[in-house]
Order: sequence, then structure tokens, then C-alpha cells
Amino acid sequence: MRLTPLTGRGLAFAPVGLLALALAMAGPAWAGDAAAGRSVFNAQCAMCHTVAVGGPNLLGPNLHGVVGRVAGAMKGYAYSPAMKATGLVWTPEKLAAYLQAPSAVVPGNKMPYAGLRPAQKVEDLIAYLETQK
Repeated sequence: MRLTPLTGRGLAFAPVGLLALALAMAGPAWAGDAAAGRSVFNAQCAMCHTVAVGGPNLLGPNLHGVVGRVAGAMKGYAYSPAMKATGLVWTPEKLAAYLQAPSAVVPGNKMPYAGLRPAQKVEDLIAYLETQK
């Protein structure tokens, strides 16, 4: 039996189709510009956060290494109970959602920020934060 999309019994993939499927399953590519993201960070985030290795927590936590970190886990910072309870890992996707609507993603968090727009600035900021490891 030949499996095809038309029979509903399976899928037939050519090598190119397998490559396309693998790329699609890998998730979105963060095509942000890290240099532009640094400018976004300096304009929107630096008044409350730092990204310096071993830098202090300010009004907000140090964001060095934030991509891949568990939310609410930076030692020495007094997170809100809501942030501590999320169990989130700051993937680029979760960061994008949070940066655009912090109160919607983590209701009760204490970051007084309405959200970052447009989407390009979000992608640029995440690209910059990914370099801060």
C-alpha cells in the first residue's frame, strides 16, 4: 500500500519534504538583529535591568543568561509570588509573549510595563538577550 496525503492513511515524503518537515518542527527562527536589540534594551530595559555578568539586581533582576533560565530563579531578587509559581522557562517564544503583554502571561507579576511593540523590536531584543550568556 502506498501512503499518500490523499488516501488519509499516511503521508508520502520526498527527501525535500522531510527537510521541510524537520525545519518546521524546529520552531521559529529568531531573525532579530542583536545590535538593534541592544538599542532597544538600553532604551526600554536598562533603567530597571542589567545584563552584566555578576551584575546587580536593580528594580528588576539581572537578565544575564535569561534565555533558557527558569522564571523567578535569579538568586538575590525578590520575585512576586506569581512569577515564582509560573514554572516557566524563558525560551525565546515565552520571552516574546511576556515582553508583549507581561500581565497577560504572568498575572500578578510586579513588572510595571505595558508591553513592547512592534514585533520587530521584540525579536531584536530577544536576539540581544541571547548573546548575553
